[in-house]
Amino acid sequence: MTGARLATGIWVAAYLHRLQLAGIPAYVIAKGDTTAGAVLVKLARMDCTACAYTRRFDFEQDARVWDVLCDGPEAEVDAAISRQRSFDSDLWVIELEDARGRHLLDEDGLG
Repeated sequence: MTGARLATGIWVAAYLHRLQLAGIPAYVIAKGDTTAGAVLVKLARMDCTACAYTRRFDFEQDARVWDVLCDGPEAEVDAAISRQRSFDSDLWVIELEDARGRHLLDEDGLG
């Protein structure tokens, strides 16, 4: 079984630092609950398209994994994010801008 969960605010700060070190601009669009809020990551590819990622727990892998919530025209991704925020006021939304599509969510320690 995995260890204790890291508080969301600490995870977000560490993720933003990794992005900064990689030269990927990132912004907190919505701040959620600092202890246990869910996180949604929007990757704007700078070509009017975007992808939104959500994190869930995979019991088979005994790990947190990132799934695509929505991928396509940026306006559609923004609408999907707005819907998520409408029923989860504790949701964090982080927006990245990277034409190469980098998000670093597949790196160790970001599950």
